[in-house]
Amino acid sequence: MLFLVALATVVATFADRISVPAPSLLVVAGIGVGLLPFSEQIHVTPEIVSLVVLPPLLYAAGEELSWPDLKRLWRPVSLLAVGLVLASAAAVGFLTAWLTPLPLALGFVLGAVLSSTDPVAVTALGRRLALPPRLQTLVQAESLFNDATSLILFRIAVAAAVAGGVAGWSGVTAEFLRLAGGGAAVGAVVAAGVSFVRRRTEDPVLESVIALVTPYLAYVLAEAVHGSGVTAVVVASVILGIKAHQLTNSGIRLQLTAVYGTVIFVLESVVFSLIGLQLPSQIRQLTGVEQPWVVAVPAIVVVLVLVRVAWVFPLAALQQWRRERRLRPTWQVPAVISWAGARGVVPLAAALSIPLTTTTGQPLPHRSLLMVLATGVIVVSLIVQGFTLAPLVRLSGLAVAPDHSRSEYLKVWHRLAERAGEYVDELEDLEVVSPAVLHHVRRSLQLELDQESEPMPGGYNQVRRQVLSVQSTELSRMYAAGEVSEHTRRRLQRYLDRQDLRFTKE
Repeated sequence: MLFLVALATVVATFADRISVPAPSLLVVAGIGVGLLPFSEQIHVTPEIVSLVVLPPLLYAAGEELSWPDLKRLWRPVSLLAVGLVLASAAAVGFLTAWLTPLPLALGFVLGAVLSSTDPVAVTALGRRLALPPRLQTLVQAESLFNDATSLILFRIAVAAAVAGGVAGWSGVTAEFLRLAGGGAAVGAVVAAGVSFVRRRTEDPVLESVIALVTPYLAYVLAEAVHGSGVTAVVVASVILGIKAHQLTNSGIRLQLTAVYGTVIFVLESVVFSLIGLQLPSQIRQLTGVEQPWVVAVPAIVVVLVLVRVAWVFPLAALQQWRRERRLRPTWQVPAVISWAGARGVVPLAAALSIPLTTTTGQPLPHRSLLMVLATGVIVVSLIVQGFTLAPLVRLSGLAVAPDHSRSEYLKVWHRLAERAGEYVDELEDLEVVSPAVLHHVRRSLQLELDQESEPMPGGYNQVRRQVLSVQSTELSRMYAAGEVSEHTRRRLQRYLDRQDLRFTKE
C-alpha cells in the first residue's frame, strides 16, 4: 500500500507537468501494476472504498458547487440525475443480458452500478478544463446527485437479484423514498450540528478535525438508520459549503484549504490507481463461458454514451428554444455534457459491494463477470473520455480564456476596492479614527504593498481588518447575486484571508 501511495503521488505530479488528466494516467499506471506478480496479493474491500475513501471525496466535490448557479440549474440537474440514470440502467441491463450469460436481474444490477457519472472523476477532470461556471456547476451537480439516485437504484436491484424475484412498484417506491429521504434528513441534521459547533470554535486544530470527521459522520449515521450515506454526505457538503464563510475566520479557512487539499490529493491518487489495478486480477478469475466480456465492455461504453447523447441533446435543444426561440440549436454545450459522463470511484464502490451469495446461501452466479464488466467500463471511460474531454472542450470553443478570467478578477477586485474606500470615508465622516490611521489605510489600499517601510500608527491593524471584513462581505453579496463566478470568488477570498492574517495581532 505504501508503494501504491508513492507511485500514485509520482504519477499525479508527472501528469500535471505534461498537462494530462491525472485520473486517466493513474488508471493506466494501476493497470501496469496489476500485471505484476505481487499484485494478486492486493485485495480491495468494499469498506476501503465506500467508507474510507468515498465520503471525503464526495464532501469536497459538494463544497465546490456554486449555490447561485445550482439554484438556476435545478431543473436540468434533476432531469439528468433521475431520468438519465433510469434510462441508462435499463439500457445496460437489457444489453448485458443479451451479450453475456448474466440473467436480466443481474444485468439491471450492473446497469444501476454504471448508470451515474462520478463526481470525483468529473471534479478532478474539470479542474483543468476552464469550463464556463454554469456548465461546470451543471456537470458537477449532476454527478453528485445522480450518484445518490444510482446507488439507491443499485440497492433495490441487488435486493431483487439476490432474492430471486422483482419487488413491486409500491415496494420500490417506498424503498427509494426511505433511502433518499433518510439520507437527506441525516445530512441536514449533521450540517446543522456541525454549524452549531463550528460557530463556537476558533481553534484551527479542532476545526480541521471537525472538517475531516464531518463526511464520515454523515455517511455512517445515514447508513445506521438505513438511509443513503452518499445522499447524506452530498446534502451536508452543499449546506456547509454555502455557510462556510459564516462559520470560520480567515486563518482557519486557509488551514482547512491546505489540509483538505492534501487529503483529497492522496485519496484521489490512490483510488484511481486502485481502479486500474483491480482489472487484471479480476480477468484472471473468469471462466471460459464468461469471455464475452471482451465484446460487452466496449459495447456498454458505447451504449452509455449513446443514451446520454439521446437524452442530453433534445433537452438542450428544448431549453435553448424556450430561452431564445432558435430553431437551430448549437452543438457545443450538449456535446461537452454528453462526453463528460466519466465513471469512477462511486461505481467501483458499488461493484465491490455486490453480495457473494443469494438469500438461499448459494454463490451469486457470475459475480466475477459482473466485477470485470463494471471495472472494465470504468477503466475505459476514464481513459478514453478522460484523455479526449479537454480537446473536445477546446474544439467547442467553450473553454474560458485566461484573459476572461483575469478580466473578471480585476473587475470584482475594483469593486471591492471601491467598497473599501467608501467604508474609509464613512469612518472619516464619523471622526472615530485618527486621520493618520486613515491616511495609511488609504495608502495601503492604493499601493497593495505587502510591507510598509515606515512604522504604522496605533489602531492601523484594527481598521485595516475592518476594511477587509467589509470587502469580504461585499464579495459574498456579489457571489449571492450571481455577479461573480465560484472560481473568482475563491481566489479573491483566499487573498482577503491572507491579508487579514497579516493584520491580525497575536
